[in-house]
Amino acid sequence: MDTADILIKIRKIVRSVDIESKKIQKEYGVSIPQVLCLNFLHKSPNYQSTQAEIKNFLNLNSSTVSGIINRLEKKGLLARLPKYGDRRVVNIALTSAGDRLLGTIPSLLHEQLSEKLQKLDDSEIKRVEDSLDTLVTLLEIEHIKASPLITLDGDLEDINED
Repeated sequence: MDTADILIKIRKIVRSVDIESKKIQKEYGVSIPQVLCLNFLHKSPNYQSTQAEIKNFLNLNSSTVSGIINRLEKKGLLARLPKYGDRRVVNIALTSAGDRLLGTIPSLLHEQLSEKLQKLDDSEIKRVEDSLDTLVTLLEIEHIKASPLITLDGDLEDINED
């Protein structure tokens, strides 16, 4: 395999992520980071979390997470609720409409990949990880913040944050 084959394979991965992102947005009206936020709330105790917990899970900056939450709230997919006993704290809660939407969205590409990676043995996982480490080093992108999922919807201001 020559270097052109490697670049083509990388472009195929990036293209498939882009296609999935556009398909989810068009068919369901939400971005992949928004789906991930809804999934996080679905798995949280009482279907609720704080914005800080969502921010940490998504590994995005506060303003980006605020935008995600604002857009989902406008669509009625989540709600802001004052915390019982401390009205200064606001919980973000999944609504029944948000839960119904989650039930219609197919398994995302990153979820499918995760399931398949778990079936590999330790030596294969190590080989994949070493190869990806090599690519990250060659591209000098160690400093770039990573989302917990494969997406092209990230905010460009996140690029230089650690």
